[in-house]
Amino acid sequence: MFTKMSINNNTYTINNPVRFNPIGEFHLNTIQRVFNFAYDMSFGKSGEHRDHRSGGTHRRRNGEIFANTFQGKLAECAIYNYFYNSCDITEPDFDTYGLGEWDNADFYINNYNVSIKSTKSFGNLLLLENKDWDENGVYLPNDEAYDFTFLVRLNPYCEDIMRSNRILYSDDISANELEKLIIDNSWVYDIPGYITLDDLKYIIQNDYVIPQGAMLNGRTRMDATNYYVQSGDMHLVNNFIGEL
Repeated sequence: MFTKMSINNNTYTINNPVRFNPIGEFHLNTIQRVFNFAYDMSFGKSGEHRDHRSGGTHRRRNGEIFANTFQGKLAECAIYNYFYNSCDITEPDFDTYGLGEWDNADFYINNYNVSIKSTKSFGNLLLLENKDWDENGVYLPNDEAYDFTFLVRLNPYCEDIMRSNRILYSDDISANELEKLIIDNSWVYDIPGYITLDDLKYIIQNDYVIPQGAMLNGRTRMDATNYYVQSGDMHLVNNFIGEL
């Protein structure tokens, strides 16, 4: 059912990808609302996100926290946009939280709790930090098991915009300056698929793992150990409602 990546020494290579196929574009008011939330949670210090990954060593600067928060919240908006006409779905949560405070779930779709992960348009892995999950698929920071986990791919990617403008590793930038960089883009997304809780248990129990320090596709060194699912092994999003 699932395909393990090719491994050569310490290099892990994706072998079951899905081509990026945009299915939606975000409205400007959505981008602005997500921007305000991410700025408050990073540079604005209205809330706090962890400055490191579970099991990771890299400490994130405000620029990195902003990029990760922006991408994650935009991915939630993508799922909401996709399902709001066909399902009973909760709206994205734009409340800011202090460090250590967590929502119980990103979304409920027809009373199922759903987790959402984001990556770049050319990304083909759902990555889940292994120290965050137990063998039963429970997300330890929330003490909650998600019924479904979706992967959303975004283009452009906020992290790339900030890196190219040399502000990804900054701790201070004005909201107006950063907003101009973000707003001056057309943001699109696709949803290559999702996995179920049973799928998650399977990949955990069968060691679908890329370890800390390994090279992904020969270019990216992993900061933390992650469970993974390749995009080509995920359930198709347009089958989701029928499978409920």
